[in-house]
Amino acid sequence: MGELRILRFNKLRSEKSSFGRRVGSPKKLSQTGNAIALFVLFLLASFSACENEINNPPADDIVFPDANVSYTQHVQPLFSRRCALGGCHAGSSPAAGLDLTHPSYNRLMNHVPRLVTARESNNSLLIQRLDGRIQPRMPFNSIPITTNQLNGMKKWIDEGALNN
Repeated sequence: MGELRILRFNKLRSEKSSFGRRVGSPKKLSQTGNAIALFVLFLLASFSACENEINNPPADDIVFPDANVSYTQHVQPLFSRRCALGGCHAGSSPAAGLDLTHPSYNRLMNHVPRLVTARESNNSLLIQRLDGRIQPRMPFNSIPITTNQLNGMKKWIDEGALNN
């Protein structure tokens, strides 16, 4: 389709009227070129902004305590900032069918295959994906979560994976 438009455009540029002028004014061609250039710049700006947001979203300020980890205060905010992003675990067709947008507890706990085995963090697929024992490591194509966050996720599961 794009090649057909280019061929039509080139044909239009090369055709001349009986008075020796090109069909299609230079002003109109210039406006079309400007519109295309602006569209390309918009796409480039959009993709570069998404890359930083998706691949390296800031979440270092989410710090898990050594005990009494809360799903609402710690786990969900981490999911929201590192996992529930466009193209990942959010939207109309989230990766692996797992939507981690708020509220996500029931979707996480009822997911098939089971991702969280309460009181058994080392046997939980969620932890195995986060620590890289099962590839690809999550968050996919991004920097790993911090050691504190990984340990906090383990602690939350070992404490019973409560919706607290």
